[in-house]
Amino acid sequence: MKWVENLLGRVKKAGYKGLCLTVDTAYYGRRERQIMDRWLPPSRRGVGYEHRAALTWEIMDAIKEMAGLPFILKGVATAEDAAIAVEHGVEVIYVSNHGGRQLDHGRGTIEMLPEIVEAAAGRAEIIMDGGVLRGSDVLKAIALGAKAVAIGKLQGWGLAAAGQAGLVRVLELLEAEITVTMGLLGVRNLAELSLAHLCKAEPVSPAHEMSAFPYLPGGQLL
Repeated sequence: MKWVENLLGRVKKAGYKGLCLTVDTAYYGRRERQIMDRWLPPSRRGVGYEHRAALTWEIMDAIKEMAGLPFILKGVATAEDAAIAVEHGVEVIYVSNHGGRQLDHGRGTIEMLPEIVEAAAGRAEIIMDGGVLRGSDVLKAIALGAKAVAIGKLQGWGLAAAGQAGLVRVLELLEAEITVTMGLLGVRNLAELSLAHLCKAEPVSPAHEMSAFPYLPGGQLL
């Protein structure tokens, strides 16, 4: 744990306001795109990766105490783990499946979200990512109880297309879609969103990462 203590010292010295611990990478998923690209992330090349499989709730408690910062637990995927997390004083539960790359056939985060919100019972704030491609996706997650919604692929695409300007444009589009959707729902602020604004529906076509953008390569209509 000495290297963890040293790392946390650097974190606090740098002025970070919170600490996020990822807990669903005990074994690195077979991420086929990365295999094809012959690329490994820095976390698999450096010190510390071999300790992830040994992570326990007790070790998490020790890290949380050493950090002395608001604590985020990322990768929670069940109500059972969410309930344990709040018992251990976790302030923020981050619902994520790493874009579905860690475990094939795992549930989508939007499916996990309601039971995790119920298990947390207001004792921790909830963040969610995964499959967020439209502003309406952000609103769905908030209506289901998420406090904040994060994006992954969208920011990567924006940066790859046009650097900082591309990322800004991604956020502008999300903002516009959120505004339009709220206006058409008759919602004046995010606090007015509720389960009453949602209903379950069967998919109308096979899922694909570009399904939300049918006029781009890989979309539904091309």
